[in-house]
Amino acid sequence: MTEPALGPIARAGAGLAQPPRVSFEFSPPKTEEAEVALWEAIRRLAPLNPAFVSVTYGAGGSTRDRTHRTVSRILAETQLAPAAHLTCVDASRAEVDDVIRDYWDAGVRHIVALRGDPPGQIGGVYVPRPDGYVNATELTAGIRAIGPFEVSVSLYPQTHPESGSVDHDIDVLKAKIDAGATRAITQFFYDTDGFLRFMDRVRKAGVTIPISPGIMPVSNFKGLKRMAGPVGIPLPGWLGALFEGLDKDPETRRMIAAGVAAEMCVKLAEEGYSDFHFYTLNRADLVYAICRILGLRETAE
Repeated sequence: MTEPALGPIARAGAGLAQPPRVSFEFSPPKTEEAEVALWEAIRRLAPLNPAFVSVTYGAGGSTRDRTHRTVSRILAETQLAPAAHLTCVDASRAEVDDVIRDYWDAGVRHIVALRGDPPGQIGGVYVPRPDGYVNATELTAGIRAIGPFEVSVSLYPQTHPESGSVDHDIDVLKAKIDAGATRAITQFFYDTDGFLRFMDRVRKAGVTIPISPGIMPVSNFKGLKRMAGPVGIPLPGWLGALFEGLDKDPETRRMIAAGVAAEMCVKLAEEGYSDFHFYTLNRADLVYAICRILGLRETAE
């Protein structure tokens, strides 16, 4: 009797070629309650042995101190390798360089270099300070001039909202690599086929550094639209239809969110992708479930 065809999640359960490498993004907490929630998420996900965990840096450096405290606590209390986000916004080169040196002195060896958005203007027009770093390419070069950091940079599979073309985005990525970038992390996306076509163009352009697809498993579709809109990330109609009428049913929304993200990851894994970067929103439940589907298991810390 012929075995029935397996769907993506069942195929993952039957065994992918190898479990992927994963990394997780967290945000510095604003309140004591948020601090508790963050550390619950970190402790739940840490045994999955991520390659690194990144900590975001608010618009205009608004979370500079909280980011530094969170990174320092991760170094002090866990075996995780933290990657600190850093932006060019609303700071002089000297001020940014001081932050870089502080990270090195604290033991941080990985920085996520981003241009950033002005405070209160996510997706708005960016105007660099005359005495600051102009963009992420300059920032990457500045970081590498101070120390031999690993430097991750961002990449938009759908084209950056300020860019005129995919070719321009690829040229910018290559400039970042020339400046010292060692890895790229993509913005989140939901068009898997579009991502694969984009990556074909990136690799054909001669880019060889590791590139981690950014995965955003979100159960609140209205919130997702608010995040995606300002940065020009298209949300497919089928995704909205899945959440339609579920405003008062958070449990079903969570199950749908986990299923959608897991299916994307399995398809990408079968296409040869072995690194995934999860935007956790400081919650572990969905990300943990997806990692289990992908074959990751807890290891002793």
